[in-house]
Amino acid sequence: MATAFKDLTASPIIQAYMRRTPKSAALAKRAQQVFPSGVTHDVRYMRPYGIYVTHAQGSRKWDVDGHEYVDYSGGHGALLLGHCPPAVTEAATRQLSRGTHHGASHELEVEWGERIKSMIPCADRVRFTSSGTEATLLALRLARAFTGRAKVLRFIGHFHGWHDHVAFGVSSHFDGTASTGVLPEIAGNMLMAPPWDIEATRRILEGDDDVAAVIIEPTGATWGQVPVAPGFLEALRQITRQRDVVLIFDEVVTGFRCGPGGLQGALGITPDLASLGKIVAGGVPGAALVGRADILNRLDHRAAASGDFEKILHHGTYNANPIACAAGIVALDMVRTTDVCRKAIDYGRGLQDALDDVFREEGVNWIAYGTYGGFHVFLNPNDIRTSRDEIESGSFDRETLCPPLAPGLIMKIRAGCLLHGVDIQPWPGGPVSAVHTDEDRHLTAEAFRQTIRMLKEEGDL
Repeated sequence: MATAFKDLTASPIIQAYMRRTPKSAALAKRAQQVFPSGVTHDVRYMRPYGIYVTHAQGSRKWDVDGHEYVDYSGGHGALLLGHCPPAVTEAATRQLSRGTHHGASHELEVEWGERIKSMIPCADRVRFTSSGTEATLLALRLARAFTGRAKVLRFIGHFHGWHDHVAFGVSSHFDGTASTGVLPEIAGNMLMAPPWDIEATRRILEGDDDVAAVIIEPTGATWGQVPVAPGFLEALRQITRQRDVVLIFDEVVTGFRCGPGGLQGALGITPDLASLGKIVAGGVPGAALVGRADILNRLDHRAAASGDFEKILHHGTYNANPIACAAGIVALDMVRTTDVCRKAIDYGRGLQDALDDVFREEGVNWIAYGTYGGFHVFLNPNDIRTSRDEIESGSFDRETLCPPLAPGLIMKIRAGCLLHGVDIQPWPGGPVSAVHTDEDRHLTAEAFRQTIRMLKEEGDL
């Protein structure tokens, strides 16, 4: 690892990046004495270090060295409306002066819950949490309690947070074995299936009567980097309904990005439960689990007493925090009454077209793709003959779309884009917003063009 890092810092791209960002470098050095790896979120890890941001507005952000960037982190997908949308900022600021935590129920939580209930098809009931991870953990506990079964079926590469039930099978341990720190007994009750093979999923479910739930990222792993075909979801809904298995859509990413009703609203496929996060709280911390009343009633005091079952305990200091409620209400009203989802989706597709033009002109076999307000770049190291449409149809498995890459290539791509004023995510790609502009699209395409040329000079392409 030390040799690989030394080789990376010898790269002219990385050297140029380090010369450009000395104040970020200084902060990164301080952070390494405080945080593991010097970061507070694994996706923010970058060698030799990432940028440190001072402020953001709309589709742009600025670092401590004074550089401006087109932003494709978007609050890890929370900022469909961009940074600091005035109406959301005003609502959160107004609530801040009225109290950050009442330690009691309040009207805003009812209004926020009503908005969600009216927009998400499966949302008979709503339970607030602080994060998407909490929402998926609660979903699994409810499904087990409701069905009286122990096992949960997950899909290879799909991300549902960091709790023990889902901490493996995302970037490693694809065979379902427990990752470090996870009890083998927990992993043993989690079944892994390939999301590109519905018949394999059918065989697992038909061969095991102890499956309580199936949980899936409904557009596919990592924002749809490995897409799931709509036909897969339709068949999965049919199979789970036939076997009385709780179907959980993890819509932490897709909720309110695919459309006002999430992906379930866009496709007309209604799950039993859905986890929501990111956009639901208008870009501040907040999340929710929604779904069928008879399942969420396992949290209900009166239902438990009359139904003669044990109520599931669920606390959370920041559940329905007033600031999250205020921001979430305004954000969801904008999603519900304006065309922000369509704007983001259209921008994402236009960006993919612009990137593919660059890739063709620069003679690289990369392909830009992605649905519902995001983009991915397939780096295609094995020179596969394919197209955007074929990738998005769900035709490929994870091994094809996420093959091993040359050491340091992703870091160089990210650093190259940063050198030219664009911040992308490491897969590579990122979410887009409703406020990205034609100028942003042009700058992004040119950043990729210049990065490709730099990689050619270094012999990486």
